Amino acid sequence: MNPNDYTLLLVDDEKNTLKVLSAVLKKEGYTVRTAQAGEEAWEKLKADSVHLLVTDLKLPGKSGLDLLEAVKTCWPDMPVILITAYGSISNAVQAMKIGASNYLTKPVNPEELLVVVHNALEKSFLERENLELKKQLKERFSLGSIVGKSKPMQEIFNLVEKVAQYESNVLITGETGTGKELIARAIHYSGESGEKPFVTIDCAAIPENLLESELFGHVKGAFTGADREKKGQIELAEDGTLFLDEVGELPVTLQKKFLRFLQEREFIRVGCTKRRKVSLRIIAATNKDLEEEIQAGLWREDLYYRLNVITIDVPPLRRRKEDIPLLINFFLDKFNTQNSKAIKGVTGEVMEIFNAYDWPGNVRELENVIERAVVLCTGDSIALSCLPQKLAELKEEAAASSGLNFVEMEKNLIVRALEETDWNQSAAARSLGISRKQLRTKMSRHGFL
Repeated sequence: MNPNDYTLLLVDDEKNTLKVLSAVLKKEGYTVRTAQAGEEAWEKLKADSVHLLVTDLKLPGKSGLDLLEAVKTCWPDMPVILITAYGSISNAVQAMKIGASNYLTKPVNPEELLVVVHNALEKSFLERENLELKKQLKERFSLGSIVGKSKPMQEIFNLVEKVAQYESNVLITGETGTGKELIARAIHYSGESGEKPFVTIDCAAIPENLLESELFGHVKGAFTGADREKKGQIELAEDGTLFLDEVGELPVTLQKKFLRFLQEREFIRVGCTKRRKVSLRIIAATNKDLEEEIQAGLWREDLYYRLNVITIDVPPLRRRKEDIPLLINFFLDKFNTQNSKAIKGVTGEVMEIFNAYDWPGNVRELENVIERAVVLCTGDSIALSCLPQKLAELKEEAAASSGLNFVEMEKNLIVRALEETDWNQSAAARSLGISRKQLRTKMSRHGFL
């Protein structure tokens, strides 16, 4: 948060108090307007763009409390800080119940004033950003539980909407934790088969000697322990979707049988001779490079092309960091509801760390971090102390290993984002997960403007 971006109105009937406090705030970088009476303050509020009001509770004419009530009626999001004598603290506390952000007692401590003003403005910014992110999520940047405004995710959303209307096989590729199953479910539930079964089988979690039975089913007595007839997952997915998770783990011994099923849409239960025909869609997902598996002799090329009619490659989170603010908002809504909390967002310091981190566990890791932080957070914003130790220490580790301080790290991140977007400030801001205005403020601070 850059103080240069904010205009404050300071109201007090004592000239010396105005002079001293105004000087403190201006030195910090704030633009400061002053008034000595409630009516004068009200006219300046109507005439100028003010981001925060600091007012004495006791004023000639319109009181500080009157100003508070008027501001909350006309500009409900504007933070208001009250200044009061020690004996009137009860009045200030009562005023906070009707909307004041905080209060200070006379004589005002300059350092305390700066802290209270900064916190009030940051909270206001987070709340506005939170509302904007919610609006974006609702209007444009989500598909069910999949969230993203980055170009790769918007392309995936468009592809999902097209593919959902047909029954072609789909192969979803991407690193662990990127949300491949969510995309598979989105394809299924967005199409005409949405009311039909969505059946998942994890090829990596089932022993090889049981996987054939899981897929195709078996008859009683087909093998030791087969004491009853069992339908396979293919049969259970009739008219719906069979999702093969981690299909790269499908044993070579089963690949030929599964290829035949894909070609003919017929299968035979283990221990049986009767062919059964079934109609369904196949969606497969893998974090392996199947073309490399083919070269290594571990995967059939013909099966790969049968599955790979339409490919959806899900990018890792480190390649779509502009989606991080939306994802944070999405997960905060989820875990606030689960834990009966009302956390508004993350601090600027936490957002910088999130943007600097590579997220090897992708969206799943971010979700876990936010869930943990919501549980541990005692304020209304997630702070550094709520993060796992490896993230909380990222700031110091990066500085120690590179000899850079965090300001220099931020500068390098900005330069990299600008270079990757041919110095397009809007695109660079999106990749950093901040607004264009915030980017320009940071560019100015680092001497780029």
